[in-house]
Amino acid sequence: MLLILLEGLLNKLGIIVVFVFLLSKSNFFKRYVLKEKLSLYDKIFFSFVFGGLGILFTYWGIPVHGGIANSRSIVVVAAGMLGGTAVGTGAGLIAGIHRMFVRGGPLTSFACGISTIIGGLIGGRFKKYIEEKQDKWLYGILIGIIVETIQMVIILLISRPFDEAFYLVRLIFMPMTFINAMGIGIFVILIEQIYDEQEKAGALKAQLALNIANCTLPYLRKGLNEFSAQETAEIIYKMTGSAAVAITNTEKILAHVGLGDDHHKKGDNIRTNITKRVIEEGRFMVAQERDEIDCINKNCSLKSVIVVPLKEQEKTIGTLKLYKNRENSITSSDIELAKGLGHLFSTQLELSQIDYQKELLSQSEIKALQAQIQPHFLFNALNTIVSFCRTDPNQARELLLKLSYYLRSSFKNQEDFIPLEKEIQLVEAYLSIEQARFSERLKVEYDIEPNMNIAIPPLILQPIVENAVKHGLLPKSEGGTVKISAYSENKEAIIKIKDDGVGMSKDQVQCLLDTRCKKEGVGVSNVNNRLQSIYGHKLEIDSDLGHGTAVIIRIPLKGCKKVESDISG
Repeated sequence: MLLILLEGLLNKLGIIVVFVFLLSKSNFFKRYVLKEKLSLYDKIFFSFVFGGLGILFTYWGIPVHGGIANSRSIVVVAAGMLGGTAVGTGAGLIAGIHRMFVRGGPLTSFACGISTIIGGLIGGRFKKYIEEKQDKWLYGILIGIIVETIQMVIILLISRPFDEAFYLVRLIFMPMTFINAMGIGIFVILIEQIYDEQEKAGALKAQLALNIANCTLPYLRKGLNEFSAQETAEIIYKMTGSAAVAITNTEKILAHVGLGDDHHKKGDNIRTNITKRVIEEGRFMVAQERDEIDCINKNCSLKSVIVVPLKEQEKTIGTLKLYKNRENSITSSDIELAKGLGHLFSTQLELSQIDYQKELLSQSEIKALQAQIQPHFLFNALNTIVSFCRTDPNQARELLLKLSYYLRSSFKNQEDFIPLEKEIQLVEAYLSIEQARFSERLKVEYDIEPNMNIAIPPLILQPIVENAVKHGLLPKSEGGTVKISAYSENKEAIIKIKDDGVGMSKDQVQCLLDTRCKKEGVGVSNVNNRLQSIYGHKLEIDSDLGHGTAVIIRIPLKGCKKVESDISG
């Protein structure tokens, strides 16, 4: 009898797995799983969906000595693990009450109904706990074993006569526990595949955003106008497959490409209220239905949209809009793509306002400083941030702030001199991103003397620190430490960047300081020339091949610019 029961449950589990697999591939179900927060309607709707499946699996069970061997607990526990306590309990109540009063198996009807409700509650309570775990399917199996064990205990406590209940439990405990626990584990695996697909889609969107930013850079570097907006919108339209792409300033439509161009016309006043709200509030907004877009043309074929602000100096100067021609079709990856483009475009527009001729001493300095923000660094930084988005959202947010500060500070310095504190902060932002990428391979130490309130030329330290990391520490498999010190000595401010990396030969040091050398180090040679022209001091480089490098900057305190600052080291 035990083997027959096990075989029957296995056959039904196979059909359930196929059903769940097909369900996991539907866009409707994926949108539910990937929602960050369920609405009240979502919770009620999916409580009935999973509760209905629980009823179906009850009818589909195998009658055994006054009980029913079934897989009802799989969907009820899964409901809680996906939708939280409310959905799990709701599904448990629907399937459990049905088991109590409608379906046969009188010996265990009431006990199984109670255990079904408890199973949904347990699944919901464990949702947040297992979200932080790696092997979630193992925890799904464990929860399944716990729920089935509780059900058997409840049967023994409530069902009468006890002898028949005990006989039934002995007969169904092992096969039901094994089958249903495995079913829950398989369900969790299939759901995790949805999240994995979402992560891969997010990585592709990040790559797409970088490709678009690269293609639009020549236009947006000329500022936000009808020409640059039209070229940019056409590039985005071709590369993203959106139903329409639009770019506005704070008053007018600068470009609209795709559906709706019969009434969303270049030069017209902004026509959608959602765009006006984004400009007013300075934050992105999503409209999943045509009524939420609130276009003044009631026959507009555009059904959903993500609108992100374009900013300069934290001031909203326009919007970027990606439209779809179906309602509820804006996915989380679409949102991340639009937000990423908005951030990159804002940075590009800020760059368009910078006068490089006033910032730098010569054209060679322009090329050298532009080279500091290399495309591969930006790409690697964004990839690192993407990898933290699910595992550590707070860390991802901090890294985005660091990257934003790094980009803006690197391209926005127009003064001849800036506070040492700001230069240190730029270096800290760069190193924070590199530490996130390379983890234990890169260690950083700071030893900044308090009250070093001096001003120095911008972008003096960052090229040296970057050179120490890229060419000093990272070639070592175990990495190493870079230490940044600043102190006063003999009427001089001494700034030292020291690493315990691979070091350099005398020829390599000479090449590093020579702008004519075609190898790495143009940024460092630029720093050396600027220091020599301003202060009459060259960089001092002490390097021991195989043991590390120390670079010293000497700035005379006599006549040195003082600044007000609250730097404390």
